Amino acid sequence: MLSRREFIQSSLAPLLVAPHLDLFKKKGFKIGACDWSLGKSADPSSLLIAKQIGLSGVMVNMGSVKDDLHLRKKEVQDEFLKLSKETGVVISSLAIGQLNEVPYKSDPRTEQWVWDSIDVAKRLNVSVILLAFFVKNDLRNDEAGIRETISRLKKVAPKAEKEGVILGLETYLDAAGHKRIIDAVGSPNVKVYYDFRNTADAGHDPIEEFRKLGKDLVCELHMKENQYLLSKGSLDWKGISNMIEEIGYRGDHWMQIEWSLPDKADLVSSYIQNKEFLRDHFATSTK
Repeated sequence: MLSRREFIQSSLAPLLVAPHLDLFKKKGFKIGACDWSLGKSADPSSLLIAKQIGLSGVMVNMGSVKDDLHLRKKEVQDEFLKLSKETGVVISSLAIGQLNEVPYKSDPRTEQWVWDSIDVAKRLNVSVILLAFFVKNDLRNDEAGIRETISRLKKVAPKAEKEGVILGLETYLDAAGHKRIIDAVGSPNVKVYYDFRNTADAGHDPIEEFRKLGKDLVCELHMKENQYLLSKGSLDWKGISNMIEEIGYRGDHWMQIEWSLPDKADLVSSYIQNKEFLRDHFATSTK
């Protein structure tokens, strides 16, 4: 016969274990958005909009040539930190979008930008910095640009390693192209910032390319359908979700909504729909 204590423990066990397992299953991705997609690039007020939407974080752009990438300034960082504390919306990651117009692969100014961004990330308690390789910084069919990018990353990677910051390369290259750069740099702190829509637009299968990279080479995710809500675009989101669960990918646990806004649609209500869509299709957490 069970003792009173044994009976209580045995009867409560399913109640204690089941919720724990359920929470474990749901602990996965946190949902944020890119500040430029919220119409507030490099602007602390992006956190206020994110709060209205119910997002957990914001990916913040470092700024532009016009403001000298002003996130490098302590007073600007202080503004972000103050609003983050007030709203409860965290600064989830950083991006240097200006690299699209002032190419990292060729312009000497950009080396200092990337170097400084690591210091900014450290102060803002951010672990991922997106380096954009589009428009003038596109690496496709540019052997000289790829070689120079590898050379520059080799110089800055030791600092990223020391500070615990990941440099995420967002490009139109396929998995093989990304692996070539990462292998040549030889640093665990240089990874791929993955965008399923960009991969499809470049003519590649976004699910298969992700599989080729594997769960350890991707640092963070952009979730977008450009001029469509995530639920109305052409990507196979169910297939993407199944693949992510199958391979056990979590990265830094953040996915950022970007450019998923129909023409003339209300931004806040549209992003609420996008957020709910992601929560329905992926294991997400609000913490």
